[in-house]
Amino acid sequence: MTSTALRRFNPYWMLVLPVTAAVALLYIAPIINILFLSVTDPQPGLGNYQKLVESDTLIRLIWTTIRVCLITTFFAVSLGYLVAYTMMHALEGQRRWMLSILMISFWISVLVRTFSWLMLLGRTGLVNETLISVGVISDPIAFVRNEVGVLIGMVDYMIPYAVLPLLANMRGIDPRIMSASRSLGASNLQTFVRVYLPLTKPGVIAASLLVFISSLGFYITPAILGGGKVLMIAEYISVQLLVTVRWGTAAMLASIMLISVLLLMYILNRFMKLGTIFGGDVR
Repeated sequence: MTSTALRRFNPYWMLVLPVTAAVALLYIAPIINILFLSVTDPQPGLGNYQKLVESDTLIRLIWTTIRVCLITTFFAVSLGYLVAYTMMHALEGQRRWMLSILMISFWISVLVRTFSWLMLLGRTGLVNETLISVGVISDPIAFVRNEVGVLIGMVDYMIPYAVLPLLANMRGIDPRIMSASRSLGASNLQTFVRVYLPLTKPGVIAASLLVFISSLGFYITPAILGGGKVLMIAEYISVQLLVTVRWGTAAMLASIMLISVLLLMYILNRFMKLGTIFGGDVR
């Protein structure tokens, strides 16, 4: 090794070398194996991918997944925008409390939250019992074991994921811009629509992509609140692996999801740094 190479050599890379090797062995290798299975099982070729245009079941499955994820994204980002906007205009102490509550929601298991919604929205749950007791309805409403229940559970879980990138984006907006708009005669509504909302567009796009990406892999919430009637890709992959033992089909769907997520993450990174999205710049 020459003297120039020695000067450029960073010994600290040796500290992360074992971790890098572990990631390559335990994470990258299985992914390569999945990609390999998708074109070799049950026979070599693109037969599994051909099912995407030939199988009505797979087409319906993919459409259901995309539809549920899009609706979830719309409501989660809309509600998340309201929460982030409120946090930005709250007092410093109140903002810290709201941010603490937001972070706590990340620590609550999705399984616990899903079962909580099942208890609340069931035929004898708190929501139906309350509506019946006050005379709003006479018979229980079917909130669960359908797409409505799945959407409620998914939107509830994804709101914090929408708030963080929106809040990070809003904190980067100079409040003097809004003051200048008002001083020029614009009303509060005009300032919000014509100035503030366009400035938060990168945050809205980043939040939408992040929520949509995260929603693609939902398994527990659709399985429990959907009651087997709202089948999404993640649950279908589980069925292919554990019930029908069609590894090739499962690997193909997993590969499609992986490629889609990587592509969306690349687009997401074009609008906002990933560290910022997860609250790295939120103070």
